[in-house]
Amino acid sequence: MNHGKIFVAGIGPGSEEDITPAVRTAIMQSDVVVGYKYYFNFIRSIVRPETECIDTGMKKEKDRAALAFEYAEQGHTVCVVSSGDAGIYGMAPLVLEMKREKGCDVEVEILPGISAFQKGAALLGAPIGHDFCIISLSDLMTPWEKIERRIEAAAAADFVTAVYNPKSEGRYWQLYRLKELFLKHRQPETPIGYIRQAGREEQQVNVTTLLDFNPEEIDMFTIVIIGNSQSYTWDDKIITPRGYYREQPSENVGIGQEIMMRSFRTIESELRDKNIPLGREWALLHAIHTTADFDMENILYTDNNAVETLHAALHDGNVRTIITDVTMAASGIRKGALERLGIEVKCYLDDPRVAEMASRLKITRTQAGIRLAAEEHPEALYVFGNAPTALMELCKLMRQNKVHPVGVVGAPVGFVNVRESKYMLKSFTRLPKLVIEGRKGGSNLAATLVNAILCFDDAARLRPGRDL
Repeated sequence: MNHGKIFVAGIGPGSEEDITPAVRTAIMQSDVVVGYKYYFNFIRSIVRPETECIDTGMKKEKDRAALAFEYAEQGHTVCVVSSGDAGIYGMAPLVLEMKREKGCDVEVEILPGISAFQKGAALLGAPIGHDFCIISLSDLMTPWEKIERRIEAAAAADFVTAVYNPKSEGRYWQLYRLKELFLKHRQPETPIGYIRQAGREEQQVNVTTLLDFNPEEIDMFTIVIIGNSQSYTWDDKIITPRGYYREQPSENVGIGQEIMMRSFRTIESELRDKNIPLGREWALLHAIHTTADFDMENILYTDNNAVETLHAALHDGNVRTIITDVTMAASGIRKGALERLGIEVKCYLDDPRVAEMASRLKITRTQAGIRLAAEEHPEALYVFGNAPTALMELCKLMRQNKVHPVGVVGAPVGFVNVRESKYMLKSFTRLPKLVIEGRKGGSNLAATLVNAILCFDDAARLRPGRDL
């Protein structure tokens, strides 16, 4: 017996202009066209007058597939039509599974179409310029628990995400949950576009932000596209860069600074918390860049506006001195920034007075150094990257009202009195401070936090390394 053939064709989102030539040809060659009755509105001018059109209602997908095989087994050429692309939430998987189950010899050819997310993306500009995924919120065949895990994974992995079946009369809360999950991993200003009836006469295109996105404006005829951490809006369009411009060295940027800028972008994309105040984020990016340790997200403590406040004090000339506990911390602070701002870094560890005081009073040399510094520079920025005893000494002097630092960077490292020294520092609630909590720390960390403060005016543009 000579069997016919089944085309499984995607007719696009709804505009006849978006139907591919291959799909047009298949429809015109077919003796029978099978599909949801609403789809025939978009292909009437293509179907031959003698072609039999068999329409079915919603949720009759298995019936459509069975009818297609019934006619094809009688020798007819059949076209099963889906909106968008037949392989994306369309009829293609079902037809192939039925062919496998029936074990029949009917030839099946899948013809791709323009998916709704592709049409929507084109209307929005270029939101899908980089890695993306598509998630359906329909839980008819997939448990919500699995859908939620997919949402969480997409949000955490920084995928541009297109959302199908976002809402129905009975499914009204899932889109609110999706927004909640994305806000855990994306900035509130992340662009979102949503397109209703893409490619059809009723088409509506909207651009907003993740924070302002209102699920009540969405229905089952809407596609939602959420940008990634690099997406931005321009001229009422959403652009997700592939990297062609961003990867080119910028004007007046050396190779070292360009590498540092790329590193910061990588770190920013991998941060667990996307909703961080700019000052804290800037300090955190520096800390992770120096250590390659994302545990800094958990252990870097910053007072509200501490980076901003200390930056202003140093830039406005209110403070001209930075005191460090050890010379290694001093050497890590960028000389270019210090020269640019007219700031002096002092470490008293090698001052001849220190050894005499330490011996006489039976204290450590770093303690003695801080005592001398407090007498000569009581309002400096104090920076600790090594010695907890030095930080404890400063706390003691502050309690005695003998020194009034503009702020403190507390990052001593080790196992004895390290945590305690940081607890002492944090008790000074009105003092702007940055603290590496726990045992971790070090002179390199202390220095990089100072560098973050000095160049905070580059934070908004994410351009670290100006003074390299």
